[in-house]
Amino acid sequence: MKKLIRRIKALLRCILKRFASNSQQQSPQCSPLSSRRLDTSIPSISPRWESGLVLVCSQCANERSNSFHPTSRSSTASEDLENWLKSRLKFEGLWGEFRVVSTSCLGVCPRMGITVVIVSNGSGGNSPCLIVNPQSDRELLYSYIKQN
Repeated sequence: MKKLIRRIKALLRCILKRFASNSQQQSPQCSPLSSRRLDTSIPSISPRWESGLVLVCSQCANERSNSFHPTSRSSTASEDLENWLKSRLKFEGLWGEFRVVSTSCLGVCPRMGITVVIVSNGSGGNSPCLIVNPQSDRELLYSYIKQN
């Protein structure tokens, strides 16, 4: 119990110092995990798809298509869009620079359309989240991906 109280006091001192100095960087001593050594030697690589990563929500339009054909297992509109984008990128020799992947729900849940997020190195953390009509917006989406 005494150790816990000392740790809480140390954290409070660090918090007060941080606010007093208006510093944006937290000193390593103030980290709640500083008493434990963390292994930060996780390897990283630069992927081939540095030009862009296209996330296609696999849940958008999934429920609507299943409600029309509850027993059939045909591909969903998201799968069709994802496969079309992959084929198009491969046809134009851009597969590898760009990568198209299916993702679970992105939390946007549009009534009509599919949520697509385009992540690129040049986006600066501000990746566009698009609501795409899987049939009529294909070419427009593809040109948008190539521009990023």
